[in-house]
Amino acid sequence: MKFHSPLFDRIRVRPAEDRRDRAECPVCDWPGCRAGATHRAPKGRLREGEYWRFCLDHVREYNQSYNFFAGMSEDAVARYQKEAITGHRPTWKMGVGRRTGGTQGPDWEFAAHDPLRILHEIGGNPGWRRDRGTPEPRTIRNAERKALDVLGLDGEATATDIKARFKLLVKRHHPDANGGDRSCEDKLRDIIQSYNYLKSVGFC
Repeated sequence: MKFHSPLFDRIRVRPAEDRRDRAECPVCDWPGCRAGATHRAPKGRLREGEYWRFCLDHVREYNQSYNFFAGMSEDAVARYQKEAITGHRPTWKMGVGRRTGGTQGPDWEFAAHDPLRILHEIGGNPGWRRDRGTPEPRTIRNAERKALDVLGLDGEATATDIKARFKLLVKRHHPDANGGDRSCEDKLRDIIQSYNYLKSVGFC
């Protein structure tokens, strides 16, 4: 066993000699400074990957005055910060893409094959569809159909139809319009609950 091996320097109280390689340190880039450049600092927004080499005192001074957005307008700064959230890459809704048809025709949407309609449930496009102007028919659940039935409407009712029908039924079944009849209050409660449910699921 060699007791003078560098491997023992870490456990000795005081190594016999400094065996660490002394790397050549470049000179600080600050004008007039001859100290060793132990730190690096970015050169600027349009010079990514390029760095200044400074000593500790001058890198601190440089960092205090460094402004990545120097020379940019407020709108450009806001746009840059918004795009930085996604790494400056374009984004789409899940399950939806866009492809340009060029001379063959207008833009058309596409997505992955979705036999279980998973993407459809979360707002994506479940399949291939060339006609972007034709909305896909909405699937109406039993609870939604029941709420529409309480309002006297069918599944083809629009948001405007639902709101207008709700206002009409509230005026018709309000206690003040029926002499305080309890049966009208129950009917009014059902109407309000049905309308609130349709509103919560995005019908109006």
